[in-house]
Amino acid sequence: MKIDILTLFPEMFDGVFSSSIMKKASDKGKASLRAVNFREYAEGKHKVVDDYPYGGGAGMVLKPQPLFDAVADLTKTAENPRIILMCPQGERFTQQKAEELAREKHLIFLCGHYEGYDERVRQHLVTEEISIGDYVLTGGELGAMVVTDSVVRLLPGVLGNEQSAPQDSFSSGLLEHPHYTRPADFRGMKVPDVLMSGNHKYIEEWRRTESLKRTWERRPDLLASIELTEKEKQQIESWEAEKQVDLT
Repeated sequence: MKIDILTLFPEMFDGVFSSSIMKKASDKGKASLRAVNFREYAEGKHKVVDDYPYGGGAGMVLKPQPLFDAVADLTKTAENPRIILMCPQGERFTQQKAEELAREKHLIFLCGHYEGYDERVRQHLVTEEISIGDYVLTGGELGAMVVTDSVVRLLPGVLGNEQSAPQDSFSSGLLEHPHYTRPADFRGMKVPDVLMSGNHKYIEEWRRTESLKRTWERRPDLLASIELTEKEKQQIESWEAEKQVDLT
């Protein structure tokens, strides 16, 4: 996969791209990661990328020309790349979106600053807009880092264990089950016996139940989109009944 990030502050990505999973993906040849300063594409002696908004108002607006020309340059030999605008008005980013983007060959992220983008960037340049949450950041760089990390770790061969990604929270629709490691007894706090039983069927059943319970407790809204067995529905009803008893 090829990932280009258009930004006015490419140095922000130096540490991110040279560490952890990102570096591993790059070293393995699984992902080509590049931060490009789109100021280099601005016209004129002073390379100005922003201007006052028509109609007045606070702040400055990013001009369309540098972004259009930068994307044109990056896509000269590309086949239908996804061009993503990082913006708090965009689609809320999810694990399912990360899995969708991980199937692409080329992603281009646009990171803005100032008051916003010229509307023609939204209408005629990008393929979609993504938000990582209902809050506003100084620029799109941090959001692009989050999305890039989430996508790159899903590429085949990047993670050490190929089962890691499918078991992540949200990948199955449920939150991930609890994990334990040595020692089995830490200051009187013990690992559940089932995990040391060696019975993989029982272990998987325990993990599924714990994932279901954790989702019910923390993110019950997710259960509406998950196909549950009759046994799992009954289990949730049992938890609900116990909760009502505790409340009374």
